[in-house]
Amino acid sequence: MQFTGHHTASLVSYSLASLLCARLHKLNQLIKLSAMAKLLAAAVALLAFAAPSLAGDPDMLQDICVADYKSLQGPLRLNGFPCKRPENVTANDFFFDGLMNAGNTGKAVGSVVTAANVEKLPGLNTLGVSMARIDYAPWGLNPPHTHPRATEIIFVVEGSLDVGFITTGNKLFARTVCRGEVFVFPRGLVHFQKNNGNSPAVAIAAFNSQLPGTQSIAETLFGATPPVPSDTLARAFQIDGGMVKFIKSKFPPKN
Repeated sequence: MQFTGHHTASLVSYSLASLLCARLHKLNQLIKLSAMAKLLAAAVALLAFAAPSLAGDPDMLQDICVADYKSLQGPLRLNGFPCKRPENVTANDFFFDGLMNAGNTGKAVGSVVTAANVEKLPGLNTLGVSMARIDYAPWGLNPPHTHPRATEIIFVVEGSLDVGFITTGNKLFARTVCRGEVFVFPRGLVHFQKNNGNSPAVAIAAFNSQLPGTQSIAETLFGATPPVPSDTLARAFQIDGGMVKFIKSKFPPKN
């Protein structure tokens, strides 16, 4: 079969068009793959950043890093505290006897917390754990509060407690916990404990942070320094300014 010049030109044009379409299709696939690769890389990066935030304190990088209270400007600082020189570390840096005696529950709420954290026990620095003893007067309350840096688990030593925590969806999980029983409060959620008996109660709390932090809801809002504006509190709690002033008088600002 013979082709005229016109037919030949048409075939060449068709071949070039087909080749161009194939190249464009391949390029489009590469662009899609590149976009997917970028999306996957972004997702991996987000997971890498998110993973540490799910943990408590950062992982330690050495056997020990005893907090050096006398050298807060030391050359090496981890978790906010410089490390004591290894040759100056003793067994006493890992010892604390402050939980053996009951605390004074004479204040208005009827409870007191004695902490065994890195501020009291320097050997805890970088270890990511701490404890506390909570003493309750009869009917005493450990008022609603949060621990922004730790989950808390309590063990009731004496008495029985009515305990609970509130989720971000405003659902309350509450029950009575008796001697020898355990209850856990998820990290960052508002929670409370109340002695439900007419005799003293004691609980031991453990945290997955060397310094869990505590924010008492009432004290934080009504005893802040400088103070939260009264009109803000009045509107938030739907009360008048006189009531706000009265409540603030119960929570004098800390120096």
